[in-house]
Amino acid sequence: MVDIGCGGGALVRELAARGARVVGVEVSDEQLALALARADTDAGTDAGTATAARYRVGRAQALPLDDASVDVAIFMRTLHHVPPPDLLAALREARRVLRPGGVVYVTEPLAEGDYYALASLVEDEVEVRRAAQRALGEASRAGLERVTTVEYDVGVSVRDLPSLRARMVSVDPGRAEIFDAHRARIAEAFERLGRPGELPGERRFTVPMRADVLRAAATQGGDADPA
Repeated sequence: MVDIGCGGGALVRELAARGARVVGVEVSDEQLALALARADTDAGTDAGTATAARYRVGRAQALPLDDASVDVAIFMRTLHHVPPPDLLAALREARRVLRPGGVVYVTEPLAEGDYYALASLVEDEVEVRRAAQRALGEASRAGLERVTTVEYDVGVSVRDLPSLRARMVSVDPGRAEIFDAHRARIAEAFERLGRPGELPGERRFTVPMRADVLRAAATQGGDADPA
């Protein structure tokens, strides 16, 4: 398997613990730092998990993997982080690294819901999220076809405003300055949009999601194999 845009490596570790051999890919050494630090910890406590989990620096548009080398390519809430002009290239790369019978699994947050309204105060992702959905709708151009699409809601609990800041900045350190500049407005929206959680000060939000399973198309679209 490959987890494209693996972040801190939580999914890689979970899959490896269940017996999968997983490669986590991130765009830079800095973005992989947390995952690698946790991998070092695992090496001392769970040799099997550490062996099954590997990490590589690379981009979705140019995966550092051989052709037909994985059974599952995963975009876990990461496809919309690919620049819109490169979305089909990212899907083509996922297609390229699939073994026969393999699948691409894509989970994407939709540009709606109370948590999106809150997060958009720091970075409005409406266009990139819609671009990701358009690319999935055009998956045949990348040599893929949709097998299954499921929409569902995820509940998100945030302990307090500092926890919200940490959550948002972990995705993009550049958001820290924006968050701090609009802290009062974000604090008001945090209280207004969220529902009371189980802990004092905790707020709960809803994130509408869409998950797609894609497989290699029987015949690729006309521009699926770029020159």
